[in-house]
Amino acid sequence: MVYENPDGIMIGLEIHVQLNKANTKMFCGCTTDYTDKEANTCVCPGCMALPGTTPVLNEKTVDGAIKIGLALNAEIENETDFFLKNYFYPDIGNGYQVTQFDKPIIKNGHIMIEGEDGELKIRIKRAHMENDPGKMAHFGSIEKSTGSIIDFNRSGMPLVEIVTEPDIRSSKEARRFLDKLRSILEYLDVFDGSREGAMKADANISVNIFNGKRIEGTRVEIKNISSHKAVEKAINYEIMRQKDFLRKNKPLVQETRHYDEDRNVTVSLRVKETADDYRYFPDFDLVPMVVGGRVEGIRATLPELPDAKRERFVKTYGISDAHAKSLVTERAFADLFENVAAAVDPKIAASWTADIVKGELNYRDMPVTSVSAEDILAVIGMVSKKEISEESGVLVIRTLLDEGGKPTEIVSAKGLAMVADDFIVTAAKEAIAESPDAVADYKAGTEKALNFIVGKVMQKAKGKADARLAREMVLKELEKM
Repeated sequence: MVYENPDGIMIGLEIHVQLNKANTKMFCGCTTDYTDKEANTCVCPGCMALPGTTPVLNEKTVDGAIKIGLALNAEIENETDFFLKNYFYPDIGNGYQVTQFDKPIIKNGHIMIEGEDGELKIRIKRAHMENDPGKMAHFGSIEKSTGSIIDFNRSGMPLVEIVTEPDIRSSKEARRFLDKLRSILEYLDVFDGSREGAMKADANISVNIFNGKRIEGTRVEIKNISSHKAVEKAINYEIMRQKDFLRKNKPLVQETRHYDEDRNVTVSLRVKETADDYRYFPDFDLVPMVVGGRVEGIRATLPELPDAKRERFVKTYGISDAHAKSLVTERAFADLFENVAAAVDPKIAASWTADIVKGELNYRDMPVTSVSAEDILAVIGMVSKKEISEESGVLVIRTLLDEGGKPTEIVSAKGLAMVADDFIVTAAKEAIAESPDAVADYKAGTEKALNFIVGKVMQKAKGKADARLAREMVLKELEKM
């Protein structure tokens, strides 16, 4: 099925990725780990832009950018310059941002995602290196602020800004792209996505079909959206707002807007700037950067990335593509699966890790490190030996995450051990005796009636019976009648 895109939606993303595992900032020696630090303590004259300071480029940030470019299937520019991008906001101490202009270090890449109608290529137009400004906090909302304060701890953080072509057609595709990109970045080990400000997105959105006719849509940019969920919500709201303007014959203007997460609305900030407004000119403190022979050396160090790992999991372990997709989203989770699959049937390992463990972790917003392969194997072992039921196995996993402990201790403490076969026989006889109507329906050919009787057996066993065995016992007793 081909996605018709009835509103002619075109979405392009600009994603700002902090290379916060570079340890020090882009042009000075201050730490990149400012999380939970007191405001304005991770600073020096350089990142505060005090007069007379000059930048010194952090070599590790260049390597991180090259890694990203290679993982995005992109071309790496051999020689590039740093420019000064001028704009006057209080969080920019020197009145400009150091960035790359007409020769970005990365260009012409792509990422494959699951689109509305199958696999979709999202083209990467460019990705360039730049430094982050400080962080502003407002008293009151951004529209009605009575004052602002600035924390320069973030100032000078190394960034790679990744710019897509407008190939995205829906908010769901935008979120899937961001999820895929974050997964790739975490595999590369160039950033810690859990840190504040690690990844932010700007979304450029236009509606290009109205009343079934193609129009020239007006591009609107939503700035600095801090989460993938918020990106999805902001895009949905902005599409609705633009369509409403078109219905009312109100003019749309090219502008920059802010997404207010509390109210789930976008609000106008300013008329959209163009490149000319930023008055780019070369940074004379930084000589042209020549990559040279670094690229192939870095290529040799790249880890197995999510798409390649997914293909290997399907081929090597014989698991479904759906399970493989789920397992490779996080490198640590893929490693967890392989540790489990080394000891049990890979299909069983995939089912438990992808369907049960991952679901329980996501529900609690807990990291992969909250559960070990040894604990999962212990649960799988008890289920396979019919010491506990699958339902009890799930309960053990939940208890591990909520309360801690060891699987065998949890089984003992909660009385989850499977009941004996003779108990199931007795329960089957009682369930049949208590369900004459269901027995009559079953004998008349209603298969669902059998499930009703088996359900009563499971109730009597309080979930501590094997469902297949319970079914077999009920059938045997029914055959005797």
